[in-house]
Formats: sequence, C-alpha cells, structure tokens
Amino acid sequence: MDNASSTKRRPLSLAARAALATGFALAAFLGLTGLAQNKANYASELSAMHDRLHNYAIAYITGTDTTRAGKVTTPDSQPNPDFSRPGSGLYAIIVGNDGFRWESSSALGRDFDFVRMLSPGETAFEPVETRSGKLYVFSYGVSLDTTDKRSVPLTFAVAQTEDQFERQVATYRRTQFLWLAMLGMMLMLLQLFLLRWSLLPLRRVSSDLAHIERGTRDHLDGPYPVELTVLTRRLNAFIDSEREQRSRYRDTLADLAHSLKTPLAVVRSQLETDGDARSLRGDILDQVRKMDEIVAYQLSRAATSGRRTIAAEEPIAGHAEDLVQSLEKVYAAKNVLCEFEIDDGAAFAGEQGDLLELMGNLVENAFKWAEHRVLLTARSSGKGKGRSGLELIVEDDGPGIADDKIDKVLQRGVRGDERVQGHGIGLSIVQDIVKAYQGELHVDRSEELGGARFSVRLPPG
Repeated sequence: MDNASSTKRRPLSLAARAALATGFALAAFLGLTGLAQNKANYASELSAMHDRLHNYAIAYITGTDTTRAGKVTTPDSQPNPDFSRPGSGLYAIIVGNDGFRWESSSALGRDFDFVRMLSPGETAFEPVETRSGKLYVFSYGVSLDTTDKRSVPLTFAVAQTEDQFERQVATYRRTQFLWLAMLGMMLMLLQLFLLRWSLLPLRRVSSDLAHIERGTRDHLDGPYPVELTVLTRRLNAFIDSEREQRSRYRDTLADLAHSLKTPLAVVRSQLETDGDARSLRGDILDQVRKMDEIVAYQLSRAATSGRRTIAAEEPIAGHAEDLVQSLEKVYAAKNVLCEFEIDDGAAFAGEQGDLLELMGNLVENAFKWAEHRVLLTARSSGKGKGRSGLELIVEDDGPGIADDKIDKVLQRGVRGDERVQGHGIGLSIVQDIVKAYQGELHVDRSEELGGARFSVRLPPG
C-alpha cells in the first residue's frame, strides 16, 4: 500500500514537465492562431461576397433602361447563369414606384417582400432571415432618367443564400484544421526530439554517477556543457571529500589499534609477573595514561571533518571571544591579556567543531606559555570560486620555540616543557586539521611580542 501511494506521489520527470508545458503552450498557440485565421477568413469571405453582389447589381443597373413614357426595360442577359436557374441560391430583384417589381428566374416561388426602396446612391448590405433560410442581400438605390428628362427611382437587390457562404467557410475550416493538426504533431515530435537532445547531458551525468557507485569510475570526467560544469565540479569535490573522510576513519582505526598494542602488551606483561604491588600499580597507571592520550588523539583526528564542499562559513569573532573568556578563567592566576585583530569578514569555511579544535589548541597553547600577552589575528586571504580563505595567527610573549625544536614540538605526545601540564597532542591535532583542510601551518618567532607565533593559512574554496 505504501509503495503504491509513493509511486502515485512520484513527481514528473523534467522531460515530462517540459513536454506537458510546451504541449499546452503549443495547443494554445495553434488554437489562437486558428481562431484568428477563421475570423480573418470569415471577414474576407464576407467582403468578397459583398463585392461580388455589388458587381452583380452594377451589371443589372447597366443593363436596365427606361422608355420615353417611363417604362422600365429589364436586362436580357444575366451576369451569372445561376440567376436563370430556379432555386440556385442567387437571386436578383428590381423594385420601383407604382408597384413595379422584377425578379430573376431563380427567384421563382420565393418571397422577397422585404426588399425596400432606397434613396438614389444609397446602398445596404445585410443578412435577412426568411422562411427559406438566411439570405445576404445587397441593395443599391438609383434614379434612371428618361428621354424627356424625367427620373425613375429604382432599387436593385441581389441576394445569396447563406448555404453557399457557409460551405466556403466550412471548407476553409476543415482544411485549416487538418494543416494545423499536422503542423502540431510535427512540432510536438520535433519538441520531443529537442528535449531528449537537450537533456542528454543530464542523463550522462546520471549514468556517470551510477558508474561511480559501482566503482568503475572515480570522478565525473565529462565533457559536460558549461551550465553543468559547476555542478559536476562540486560533485567531484564532494566525492573526494567523502573518500578522504572514509580514508581518515579507516586510517584512524588502524592507527588506534596499532598504538594500543604496545601499552596493552606492557600491562599484560606486568600482570603476569610477580612484582611489588605499588610498583605494579604505578606502571599500569602510566600505561593507562598513555592509552588515554592515544584515544584522545585518535578521536580528535577522526572528528576532523576536513574541507567540505557544502558547509556554512563560521564567523571567527564570536567563537574567539567565547574561547578567550573561558581560558581567562582557567589561567586567571597568570593575568594574561588576549588582544584581537579580527576582520569583519573573517570566517572559517568548515565545521564548527574543527574551528573550535583548531583555534582552541592554538590559543590554549599560547596561554600556557605566555607571560602576560596573547595576540589573535584573523583575516580573509582571498576569494575563491565560492568561499574566502582564512589566515589565523596566534602570538604570545613567552620564551618562544627554538628553530631546531619546532619539528619535535609538533610531534604527537611531545611537550615543550615536561613541567607544563598536558598530553602533548594539541599541536599535532592542529596539524591534522590544517592538513585536512589543505592548509599550511608555520611556526616562527613573533616580531611584535617576542614569543612563539603560529600561522595557519587555509586556501579559498
């Protein structure tokens, strides 16, 4: 039941959405085009019928004459043979004063009492409903002069049935519908072909991702269109980040297992020997302390997220203030003053836990060795494709670190002074975090304060 409902709720594909949208747009366009063409054709046919009936009326006027006595002589010939064929649908009527009326042979048996007299020069074109159906009638009022200069007013009316006009309009509509339907089908097929061709790069990306899932490829190699280049580059960076994370977890677990072998072997050896209880207790506690340091260090390494393609930028200022306030309470007896030089836009493009671990170890190390002053500097170091880099510098006014001891101090478990409390793994953790974010760690002497200076530079992303 759940599978069926989820299948029903599955959204349409991009191709289906585009096909439906273009299909509706094409149908609306062709429909409006057909409607506009029908209206234009109707008006054109109506105008053509008006002109045709007008010409017939002029032909009858030309063929009509009057005698000296005012008698009207009708034309002998017809402008169209249909005027001589009864029921042809084309009719001519002439009406005048004193009940004069003439009708063409085609008007036999039909009632044309609706024809009215018009003033000379007046014309009219209108549809008229009759018992036999609708007629389109063109009427023309004229005045013919006799030889004795008398005027004979006449009205010439030419009518055509609606059937002929509607047949012409219907024929055009059928032809138009057939061509528009064929054009619509051709355009839809062309649109489907273009959609398939346009979405081919997306299908290629999907296929390449499937190859990566199966392990047959390492990256999205392309080539891809410009619009997909940013997407594929980010996906490749995300894939690399996840692989680095898995590799880091795997290496950390292997290192943890390897590092714990020696302390555990010593503990087992001590327990299997018969020695002094006090000495045995001290040896075991010493090994437990070492194992605690190893676990703490490896957990810190595993927790390092590393450079992420998708990660919010963490502002430095707020975290730095909270961190220094906590350390000032811990080292209140030393009365250390920590100064800040932090740019407004300085931010860490990564996980908050990594930032706190990185900055916390550096600042805490400075508090341990400082006499009275610590300086924390943070500034942006350029803009990449998406995020800015970061330069983080921590300085103190302590004794500093000799050049020949720098590499030794950065090793895990080594402390600059055995009298200073700690596990000696803080700076090593800093190195691991900096390496995970593809940055650099540089240690030298502070020109301003005289003590040690730790400079971390993380590249823009």
